[in-house]
Amino acid sequence: MLSLEIPGYGVLDLKHLVLDYNGTLAVDGVLLAGVKKTLNALSQSLAVHVVTADTFGKAAAGLEGVNCQLMVLPPGAQDRAKSDFVNQLGADRTVAVGNGRNDALMLAESALGIAVILAEGASAETLRAADVICTDIVAALDLLRHPLRLTATLRS
Repeated sequence: MLSLEIPGYGVLDLKHLVLDYNGTLAVDGVLLAGVKKTLNALSQSLAVHVVTADTFGKAAAGLEGVNCQLMVLPPGAQDRAKSDFVNQLGADRTVAVGNGRNDALMLAESALGIAVILAEGASAETLRAADVICTDIVAALDLLRHPLRLTATLRS
């Protein structure tokens, strides 16, 4: 559990971390440097879930050795499937990270939504749904490891 009170924003009591894979944790299906180590560190305080369309078919291999639950979604209504998953976990206890258009709903419904802009780019819809936008996935994940960074960004 990660608890944080942000002046003017509210209290975050986070239990789950839900992430997209391609364009968020990986580029062209290849997990980015530093992600494995950072996710394993975060798994000590948050349940880590990767929910993906797995465009390149490499998510399972890329996440080998990462303490997480992987869910590969079938084609069709993936935005709704990701949103439903977040709501089943408890949106008020979830932080979601993504970049694609099919991530916008889960970011909007989560207690904290983080969009990342990597080599794949990011959907404008997803950027609008996010509370925080980062250009590096490890920096985005480190917001959760160093929560005063979130306070600096989100306080009013």
